[in-house]
Amino acid sequence: MQLSVLIPVLDEQDNILPLLEEIYAALAACPAFEVLVIDDGSGDATPSRVEKALAEYPTLRLIRHESRAGKSAALVTGARAAQGAWLAFIDGDRQNDPADIPPMLRKVEGDEDLVLVNGVRRRRQDTLSKRLASRAANAIRQAILHDDCPDTGCGLKLIRRDLFLDLPAIDCLHRFIPALVKGRGLTHANLSVNDRPRLAGTSKYTNLHRAAVGLWDLFGILWLIRRQKRPGGATEVKAP
Repeated sequence: MQLSVLIPVLDEQDNILPLLEEIYAALAACPAFEVLVIDDGSGDATPSRVEKALAEYPTLRLIRHESRAGKSAALVTGARAAQGAWLAFIDGDRQNDPADIPPMLRKVEGDEDLVLVNGVRRRRQDTLSKRLASRAANAIRQAILHDDCPDTGCGLKLIRRDLFLDLPAIDCLHRFIPALVKGRGLTHANLSVNDRPRLAGTSKYTNLHRAAVGLWDLFGILWLIRRQKRPGGATEVKAP
């Protein structure tokens, strides 16, 4: 298994099956992959619809949280269960385009130093208030963390599994992956990706919630980065 696609979902009953169909079509040429849907305590028919699709897609897996734990927790749960060496994260609302996953794979195949590829949304399909709030948040985050990623809010990412599991499993992890990776002296890249309007369901975040939580998270991540130790190199000593 080379790739595991992780889809964290909460109440996306009208999006999940069309999204699965798109993912399997986009990755048809990929030799070895699996798809994990991590249901974060949905109260609608999302898990039952995925369960019915298990027979149609042999490499599809469903993992359920008993109660809502948040997007970062869902990604960590999925990563721990995944079998792939690489993890592709994609949101369950269908705003991310699965067709952007193969270009991400080609990017890491062409550069062995890359450990993370961040999706950067072009022509974002959201309300003006969300776009302005996101622009302001990205500017503040970059000014403080210097993470070299203009759009950490994009749910589409490709990261090495062992690296992701070594990052701190904190509630805000999905927003600060580029900063934590750069803080370790590792190489990441950005890739322009498609963004689509939400056609069904409702967003789980408000601008006020993002701002209030994000400010505390920002300084917490800065604290973590400053305390990361970067070894200058190590060699194994063998018996003569």
